Amino acid sequence: MDFWQRYRAIDARDPRFDGQFFTAVRSTGIYCRPSCPARTPKAENVTFYETSAAAHEAGYRACKRCLPEAVPGTPAWNLRSDVAGRAMRLINDGAISRVGVEGLATRLGYSSRQLNRILSHELGAGPLSLARASRAQTARTLLVSTSMKLADVAFAAGFNSVRQFNDTINEVFALTPTALRATAKPFGHQGGATSLTLNLPYRKPFDTRIFDFLAARAVPGIELAGADSYARTLRLPRGNAAFTVEYDARARGGALTLAVSALDLHDLPVLLSRVRRLFDLDADPIAVDEALAADARLGLSVRGTPGIRVPGAVDPQELLIRAMIGQQITVAAARTALTHLSDAGTRLPEGHAGHALGLDRLFPTAEEIAGSGAGLLKGPQRRIDSVLAAAGAIASGELDFDYGDDPQTLADKLLPLPGVGPWTVGYVAMRVIGDPDVFLANDAAVRNGLKNLEAAEGLPADFHNVSPWRSYATMHLWRAAASKRRSATSPLECSTARAAAPASQHRPRRQKPASSPG
Repeated sequence: MDFWQRYRAIDARDPRFDGQFFTAVRSTGIYCRPSCPARTPKAENVTFYETSAAAHEAGYRACKRCLPEAVPGTPAWNLRSDVAGRAMRLINDGAISRVGVEGLATRLGYSSRQLNRILSHELGAGPLSLARASRAQTARTLLVSTSMKLADVAFAAGFNSVRQFNDTINEVFALTPTALRATAKPFGHQGGATSLTLNLPYRKPFDTRIFDFLAARAVPGIELAGADSYARTLRLPRGNAAFTVEYDARARGGALTLAVSALDLHDLPVLLSRVRRLFDLDADPIAVDEALAADARLGLSVRGTPGIRVPGAVDPQELLIRAMIGQQITVAAARTALTHLSDAGTRLPEGHAGHALGLDRLFPTAEEIAGSGAGLLKGPQRRIDSVLAAAGAIASGELDFDYGDDPQTLADKLLPLPGVGPWTVGYVAMRVIGDPDVFLANDAAVRNGLKNLEAAEGLPADFHNVSPWRSYATMHLWRAAASKRRSATSPLECSTARAAAPASQHRPRRQKPASSPG
């Protein structure tokens, strides 16, 4: 967007741009979200910033009226495959707290000095400032949503000391932590050392049938899902967690809440980032729906399902294993296979909060799968061998991928694996790195869904006319297939019928298999 497009957005107080850029006003020294109810400032006094960190670096303070930190994130970090986009995905996942700026730079293939220069040029702030802004946002959420002690808030938000926490809150918000907490009406949520409940901001509309997608694939003991809730256990950098996400249709406009039953507070920023990715909460559904509705084949589906989301992944390596097990079989068969495999996972100790949710184990690690998977996996031996090979590569460190990859680096890492083909890479790209422009042309459910939509002449078979939102088109096609037949042709957890893939993907290669079954 250019200056005047953004200025028109703030003049219209359009909430869909909240979090996608920030408005700094020279005459007041504050920065706001686009939908701020204050009087529209004169254009000559306005500067737009890509991030709140950039506005703060330029000397501006957060608006106390519109609270610009209390917004969904921008979908730009998934749209962008450049260094800045990849860096922001890793920063949001807490990479700097775990490995520092040097580790982040190494992960991206740059020196720390180069990375700082790139991010300062592209986003207006360096990696430390961007991480600091992320911590401030988490701290603000905890202050206004829970009754946690201030020291607990400081460490949960990722600060290394209470003093650092106090100084940052003062600098960003021009308020003490206690005064910032007093600006919001308490939600009534209690926050203890290991248990808390938070609201999850998102852009409307929100298609709640993402819960159905997750419920159909939920592995007993690890996940539990219903029409408006999803719970699971999860392994995080400092420990294990159990959480529940619920949608309350009775709340004004619908409210999403995250309830954490067990958690090391230092892992909270990571958990928040991954839950937001799982439910695609930083998406811009209006922009997506407008683009998809312009395609005559999708128009009716878009009008019937506004705000569709692309489910993400809370653990990249887990998603790859699930993809490889589930490809070319039905959702039910994949779930059965994963249930058997879950016996290799670590059991939660008695008294763990997960038991209260009906959850008693963690998804097995790559090491556990490589060690015990052979006796638990069923089906063709070639598929079993492929899964074990992938798990072994992850366990040994030979295969290392995460949210910081782009589509090309992801393909370069995964395609050499036996049992992985372009379909698998595309599916992992959709759900792990949030690539919004994946179209799984050879997927059986995609083809069946297309048959169930209104026919239209002259439109491209690969849906490039709705780019960069083809992942959302894929979700609509899966939904269309499910409306016709909810068994073998439902939106598959990595399932695509054999008839959908080229025959070359089903025959074993005599040479090194770069893209066998997938």
